[in-house]
Amino acid sequence: MPKIATIGSHSALQIVKGAKDEGFQTILISTKKQAKIYTELFPIADEVITLDSYHDFFKVEDYLLKQEAIIVPHGSLVAYIDQQKHDQMKVKYFGNKDILKWESNRQKQMDWLSRAGLTLPKIFDDYTQIDRPVIVKMYGAGGGSGYFFVSSREEFEQEMKTRQFDLNKILIQEYIIGCPIYIHYFYSLLQDRLEILSLDRRYETNVDGIGRLTASTQMHLQMDPSFVVIGNSPLVVRESLLADLYEMGRNVVKISKEICPTRGLYGPFCLETIVTPDQKFYVIEISARIVAGTNLFINGSPYSDLIFDVPMSTGRRIAREIKTSIEQNRLHEII
Repeated sequence: MPKIATIGSHSALQIVKGAKDEGFQTILISTKKQAKIYTELFPIADEVITLDSYHDFFKVEDYLLKQEAIIVPHGSLVAYIDQQKHDQMKVKYFGNKDILKWESNRQKQMDWLSRAGLTLPKIFDDYTQIDRPVIVKMYGAGGGSGYFFVSSREEFEQEMKTRQFDLNKILIQEYIIGCPIYIHYFYSLLQDRLEILSLDRRYETNVDGIGRLTASTQMHLQMDPSFVVIGNSPLVVRESLLADLYEMGRNVVKISKEICPTRGLYGPFCLETIVTPDQKFYVIEISARIVAGTNLFINGSPYSDLIFDVPMSTGRRIAREIKTSIEQNRLHEII
């Protein structure tokens, strides 16, 4: 039987526990700096391999091949191993590598979501046209790192003087005021079934802290808002909204099969949304793999409890899909 492997960061503990719950042997690749998390604090992996850096991942690829390992990707893997190296990876990989080309390029993301018929904030292709509050996002999976907020051309040009970034690798997106909701989906390619497993909100520093201050205090402090994610909190939505969330997810999966004919998007993904008072969902981003907000639900969520008869985390759901594919002799369809 194959082993489940991942790198030690992001949602690794959840992935490893979920794999163990489904009867798999597990391999965790960690940096020496973080290894104590997996060898002493939470020693649940069957084997921990240490590296100086995650950039050294390919030094252990031959070993992973011999172990018949299946790599489960997450945000850190996407961040540390670029698209070209993903394409060169020989070890079995859960998910469609081609879809990462659409996730990592912000403009392609917006094209995908627009074709899916979702409501999106206005995108500014030319910063000189900024006429309202916007958030400027860097490409890639960085957990909000490097994002900044401006409301005019002049403010943007001032940021250009103090920050280093490539104008061709940013997204200038209208800033929508509302409640942020992150929807954790799982699309089973084996069953052609979309599941909503859980939802969360993110805590971003220091922008969430600034929001608790009065306007006069904010002006006195003159702090630059930061959108770096440092934690998550669980959430459920009004039941009447679930039909909208389900339809959004189905449309995203449908269009993914057009933009990536090699099976499209499958497995876990997340739509990052802002909900306005009129209950309108603005989709601001998609993550085409497991997200860290699912770590809240290692023992399942209210939604997964309605679908499964055991505690079902997203990590365990991945392992169950792999296990089912092996039992049905269909592993080749999802790897």
